[in-house]
Amino acid sequence: MAKLSALTTQLKKNFGFDNFKGNQEAIIQNVLDGKDTFVLMPTGGGKSLCYQLPSLMMEGTAIVISPLIALMKNQVDAMRNFSEEDGIAHFINSSLTRQAIDLVKADILSGKTKLLYVAPESLTKEENIEFLKQLKISFYAVDEAHCISEWGHDFRPEYRRIRPIINDIGSAPLIALTATATPKVQHDIQKNLGMLNASVYKSSFNRSNLYYEVRPKTINVDKDIIKYIRSQSGKSGIIYCLSRKKVEELSETLRMNGISVLPYHAGMETAVRSTNQDSFLMEKVEVIVATIAFGMGIDKPDVRYVLHYDMPKSLEGYYQETGRGGRDGGEGQCIAFYAYKDLDKLRKFMQGKPVAEQEIGNQLLLETQAYAESSVCRRKLLLHYFGEDYLEENCGCCDNCMKPRKTIEGQELLSLVLETILLVKEKFKAEHIVDILKGTETSDVKSYQHDELENFGSASDEDERLLHAVIRQAMIAGFISKDIENYGLLRLNPSGKAYLKKPQPFPIVKDTDFEEDEEDAGARSTGGTCAADDVLFSILKDLRKKLSKKLEVPPFVIFQDPSLEAMATSYPITMR
Repeated sequence: MAKLSALTTQLKKNFGFDNFKGNQEAIIQNVLDGKDTFVLMPTGGGKSLCYQLPSLMMEGTAIVISPLIALMKNQVDAMRNFSEEDGIAHFINSSLTRQAIDLVKADILSGKTKLLYVAPESLTKEENIEFLKQLKISFYAVDEAHCISEWGHDFRPEYRRIRPIINDIGSAPLIALTATATPKVQHDIQKNLGMLNASVYKSSFNRSNLYYEVRPKTINVDKDIIKYIRSQSGKSGIIYCLSRKKVEELSETLRMNGISVLPYHAGMETAVRSTNQDSFLMEKVEVIVATIAFGMGIDKPDVRYVLHYDMPKSLEGYYQETGRGGRDGGEGQCIAFYAYKDLDKLRKFMQGKPVAEQEIGNQLLLETQAYAESSVCRRKLLLHYFGEDYLEENCGCCDNCMKPRKTIEGQELLSLVLETILLVKEKFKAEHIVDILKGTETSDVKSYQHDELENFGSASDEDERLLHAVIRQAMIAGFISKDIENYGLLRLNPSGKAYLKKPQPFPIVKDTDFEEDEEDAGARSTGGTCAADDVLFSILKDLRKKLSKKLEVPPFVIFQDPSLEAMATSYPITMR
């Protein structure tokens, strides 16, 4: 137990926290023991502490490979706030001048620097490799490790070169961290980094305080968003758009309607982008409209809503972006506006790319479409996608659970689906199975002579959407699995084969038809704060804002919302 108490003492001394969260303590101990470590921890779980604390405790300098300049600056500033020595943490990336890089290197060589953040592009430069060879490296940390995988939502080819470069610089223990990885992506990361034997620490993907909703994207979507933001007055929010042009257009529309808003995307000048980000963190503006370039590593705990003007290209991207809401454990509303034609547009954009890349992209889009159109609990769907079972029937915190649809008996359809998968020897995707059941004579169905199967056209009267819903819900029930390694071919699990021998009632929920269902889904009643005294809570927020301006730090650094809510609920009973 001495080791554990020593760790807690170091945590209190360096960061002021009394306790570790979740797996943090076990992860840090594993790093201190010199073992390779793989960390899968949702946004807000405290990933950065898993390498920050051991870097302070170990001899030498820890090298953190990180993809975003904004993320590095944020974390270096945070580390310097905790320490009296500014040289404790540094970064090397393209934003630094030659003179600034020389000063950083001098600090590192003097032994002051315990943590060095490096962009993957900077890591590949020969002069930096030669410099790092001179150092005593305590360990390497690969942050946002999903960037390694082609199946991840933010694949970056330069991440594939990390392992050979580490081998060139000199071996040391390795910790890889990500907030979003399906089992396939996790295996890809470990394989590419040569850490298949690493200790793996997986936290639950369930963010119980987040509310998930998908609304139809009507021609009045701008009006819907304005109306929603006005109902959330005084709260911080992020709106994600897929294109830079839409970011500019929407932020201007919101500004013209009296909303305190700024845009953010990679095409803006670095200084402007940085100023806009700081204005949002300092609460000078309430809303930021951004592309996916915004948010990675931005530690603002009180984002109360995340809107998706466009559906993202993958569920990993969606999960990561929604994860920026409610990081303090408070309210976080995640509302996406969905139109099938948006996904169609994304498919067209992929047409010039290599076939394998198109195949991966199309599968990821199909998963996004399935999530948007499904009437099953959204939390259950998301967690299933990341390989986690959610056993509650009703999460009580998504649109599908708040307004459940009627179920229909699907025993016969499920049996047909399972039989057909076996008839085609488990070598085809969901679309092909549906074509056979519907009796659709596509070129693939005819070329494999599947129009001669006894099940061909056996569900011709059923809606295609319903058949896809049966397949999807059978996957969640564990009867079918999707072989991702082989482009999503459907296979029967032992429980699926057992079901065929002894079928049982199987209630299913029809998917939402967004073509027909254009009515407003309606916002969940948020009921304001959890504070007993809303007036006092408002006064405390104003006081926090004044202190924030005076001290030039973001308001959440002074007190987070849950602390203010506690102050506005439990009054002091003595003067001291």
